[in-house]
Amino acid sequence: MTQEHWTPKGVAMEAETDLGETEGGLQAPHVIKEDGAYCMFYGDFVRICLARSRDGKSFERVLGRNGQPDLFSGPYRGSRDAMVLKIHGVYHCYYTGHREHARPEAAVFCRTSSDLHDWSDSVVVSCGGAANGHKSWFGGDCECPFVVERNGRFCLFRNQRYRSGQLNTQYCSPDPLDFGVDDDRFCVGTLPVAAPEIIEHAGRHYIAALMPDLDGIRIAPLDWVD
Repeated sequence: MTQEHWTPKGVAMEAETDLGETEGGLQAPHVIKEDGAYCMFYGDFVRICLARSRDGKSFERVLGRNGQPDLFSGPYRGSRDAMVLKIHGVYHCYYTGHREHARPEAAVFCRTSSDLHDWSDSVVVSCGGAANGHKSWFGGDCECPFVVERNGRFCLFRNQRYRSGQLNTQYCSPDPLDFGVDDDRFCVGTLPVAAPEIIEHAGRHYIAALMPDLDGIRIAPLDWVD
C-alpha cells in the first residue's frame, strides 16, 4: 500500500458522448466490490454514473432505462465526487453539487438505494458552517466528501482547499444523513490535506490525498483517536 512510484497504466476510460457523457468530463471514480464484481461510481461533470467490472481493471458502463449510464443528477449543478458506503444493507451515495447565486452555494448530498439502480431523493447532509469560509472556488467548500463508519458513528471528510493551502474539515455524527447544515455541532477537526480517501487494507487504515502540487497522490497509515 505504501510502495513508492506506482506504475502508471495510462487512460482507463474516456467520456462516451453518444451516451450523454460530457466530453472530457469523467472524474472522481470510486470503486466498491459487491458480489464478486467491482462497481465504479464516477461523475461526467453533470451526472453520477455507474460502470461494472469483473477484474477491477476493465469496466463496462451499466446502462439504465434511458440507454445511458447515469444514476441521477441534481438538485444542484455539477453533481460530482461520488462515494458509496453500505450501511445496514443500504447503499449511501455521498456527492457534491453547487449553485450560482450572488454568493455561490454548495452542499454535500446523499441518496440511498437497495439495489444500486433505483435511488431516493437527495438529502443535504452537510453545508455551510465554518468550512464555508475556507472555500477555494465556487462550490469548493463541500467537495470530495468521504464517509467512514467507526464504532457506530460516521465521520465525514469535507474538502475546502487544494494546492499549498490544503484544508479538509471532519465531522462526526451518529446519523449518516446529518453532519450539520449551517452549523458546526458535529465538527471535530481539520487536516492539511486535499481530497482525502480512507482505505482499509490488511487490518490497517490508510489515508490517500492529493500532492500539494496536484501531480500525484500520497498515502500514509492513519490512526483514529476518540
